Amino acid sequence: MMFGDLPLLSITIAIPAVTALLLAFVKPTDRAALRAIALGGTIFTFIFSLNLISETDASAGFQLTETIEWIPEWGVSYSLGVDGISLFLVILTSFIFPLVILASWEQVERAKGFFVSLMTLQSALIGVFLGLDLLLFYVFFEIMLVPMYALIGVWGGKNRRYASIKFFLYTLVGGLLMLIAILYLSFKAGGSFDYTTLLQTDLSRTEQIWLFWAFFVAFAIKLPLFPLHTWLPDAHTEAPTVGSVVLAAVMLKIGGYGFLRFNLPLFPEAADLYAGPILALGVIGVLYGAMVAMVQSDVKRLVAYSSVAHLGFIAIGIFALQPTAASGAVVQMVNHGLTTGCLFLLIGFMYDRTHSRAIADYSGLMKATPIFGGLFLMAVMSSIALPGLNGFVGEFPILIGTYQTVPWAGVTAAFGVILAALYLLWAYQRMFHGPVGGHAETMTDLNAREIAVVAPLLVLMLVIGLYPKPLYDRVTPSVEAVLQQVDADLAAAQNATVSDSE
Repeated sequence: MMFGDLPLLSITIAIPAVTALLLAFVKPTDRAALRAIALGGTIFTFIFSLNLISETDASAGFQLTETIEWIPEWGVSYSLGVDGISLFLVILTSFIFPLVILASWEQVERAKGFFVSLMTLQSALIGVFLGLDLLLFYVFFEIMLVPMYALIGVWGGKNRRYASIKFFLYTLVGGLLMLIAILYLSFKAGGSFDYTTLLQTDLSRTEQIWLFWAFFVAFAIKLPLFPLHTWLPDAHTEAPTVGSVVLAAVMLKIGGYGFLRFNLPLFPEAADLYAGPILALGVIGVLYGAMVAMVQSDVKRLVAYSSVAHLGFIAIGIFALQPTAASGAVVQMVNHGLTTGCLFLLIGFMYDRTHSRAIADYSGLMKATPIFGGLFLMAVMSSIALPGLNGFVGEFPILIGTYQTVPWAGVTAAFGVILAALYLLWAYQRMFHGPVGGHAETMTDLNAREIAVVAPLLVLMLVIGLYPKPLYDRVTPSVEAVLQQVDADLAAAQNATVSDSE
């Protein structure tokens, strides 16, 4: 190992936290220093996080684990680990934030609090994906609410207070339900919050059902899954551009991650029992999100509802309980982060120039701003899962795997791909084609900084679309291990039922 005994995971979490602390000592008026420190911290975090790829392999278990007693009287430890499910979500988190800092380079209003909030949020998000003690996981899960609440509530649009409070209350209620379930699990495990210990905890079918739903609500809100999605369009619409990017690219992925990390392996009988209804909710979310997106007049709100649809695919892939579909769901989490993050950035650049997101206010943008139009088109094509781009290599395995186990869900969800092409291409046609009119007459094209922000996202869309093997090589073994454990637990439960009946 290149880094010997260095706690790589702790350092990855600590770099943005330390950066936030450094920013706290900078004068609020020294905007140049604030953004330079923030950018430096995020770049360092990203470069350092890349070592997680070289320092781990494609095996299924947790690697680079760190465990230190934290509150031994309560059975709480500071326990971290990474596997194929969490690896690229950590990399995605560290990759997005330097681009977010560059995108907000001209931030003037309360710049100090703005950058401190972003760095605190990054640290908490990385911690969520690495925490293996459930109480530690819950701490990170709740910490991230505060900076995101601030980003929406302080730097958001005219209805920011309503949107931020709605976001906070939804997530807080879900988190409190999960906390109750975590405490009960710990009681059943003899006072331990350790993930591997809780996996071995003997739970009755009734206990599994109640605990499953407590965790499920928390993660379904975060994903968000229909009908718990209503906070998302408001949050996206009112959040500043960087808030929408972080929310779409990283924070929403906690829902899918939680389903796969906690709901399936901790409560296998309940997961198997309710997989069908949850698949139905996922399919409804795909179709509902697409149809509502089709009638939106605000392009940012359109993309927000498209997220409801695309994230429905992730829920379908996970609860199909099939390795191909579940692996595709994890890869699609990364893909959705890149694509939707790019769309929100481009919409933000447009809004900075014209202060309008109304589709009807634009015509002929491709002629007026060809660079902006071309980059936006590529992001749209990725979002509608065009073969050769990253969206296809995530959604197609989900549909194929789901069809193998639950044909009706795979076939019905496929209509969501068709609807995505309709609402996105129709919006693109209205805004970018035709004679130059509306705000397009005065809008300037992207500058070098803005192109530099979105270019890495677009490059990854193409690279992953053409060669997704490195992602699947790491993701698939860990996903298969989870599903094999679920199958083994189900078989053991059935055998125990048979023995009892005899």
